[in-house]
Amino acid sequence: MDWLTAVEQLRQERRDGVLVTVTEVRGHAPRAAGAKMVVALAEPRPQAWGSIGGGNLEETALVRAAELLAGPPGPPVLLTVELNDTERTEHGRQCCGGVVTVLLERLPVLPAVAVFGVGHVGLELARILARHELELHLVDSRRDRVDPRALAFLDDGLASLRLHHAPVPEVVLGVVPRGTQVVVMTHDHAEDFALCDAALRCQHLGSIGLIGSRAKWRRFQRALALEGHTAESIARIRCPIGRPDPAGKDPATIALGVAAELVARWASSVDAPAARD
Repeated sequence: MDWLTAVEQLRQERRDGVLVTVTEVRGHAPRAAGAKMVVALAEPRPQAWGSIGGGNLEETALVRAAELLAGPPGPPVLLTVELNDTERTEHGRQCCGGVVTVLLERLPVLPAVAVFGVGHVGLELARILARHELELHLVDSRRDRVDPRALAFLDDGLASLRLHHAPVPEVVLGVVPRGTQVVVMTHDHAEDFALCDAALRCQHLGSIGLIGSRAKWRRFQRALALEGHTAESIARIRCPIGRPDPAGKDPATIALGVAAELVARWASSVDAPAARD
């Protein structure tokens, strides 16, 4: 598998990786500037696709990439390796005579958002979120609301779009990725409640947000308690979802407030998958 295919596979599998690129070569070296390698954590040793030249150079970059993956996200790192017979190495000698600099860039897992209900607000929210690099799931029990032809205008965005027609929308909760932020805004309060109930029973989700008034939320809190959910569990749901500013009740303004909250949450990594299993 080449490095570009590996990047796409890691993205689909929602695995972290590091892209290693030879940025500068002085003197003789196994590969020219521009050579690339992709690294991901695996057992018993890191997995790599592509090559930057083998030997001590590649092994040193592989170990450094694994260290980056084991730590928190951070900025790209430059690594310079001398390839001569007098330079002490940990992974064997490589006496090409050159000096190679490589750039190690973290390839983070894309955030994922699932919007349940593609009505007036859901559609406006999809317009905004589609402009971001994320995995965006749009779910509705009404087939026409998730018809690819009706939503073709979202295709030029950065988001990886997944459309779900689901007569029982809560089944989609079982197929969205771990850590997905869930937004509940269907056309039917009964659907909203079923989704909230099911979402609280899922341990792989990130945040859960519900559109609605405070009165609606009080009714839902009482009903969720009757279904056996604890107060701590019910508190996982944020209602009403979205930042209070800018003020306004039109769909585009509500969607703007919801999008601002979602972006802020994934930017600060507060919705990293919970370690509950």
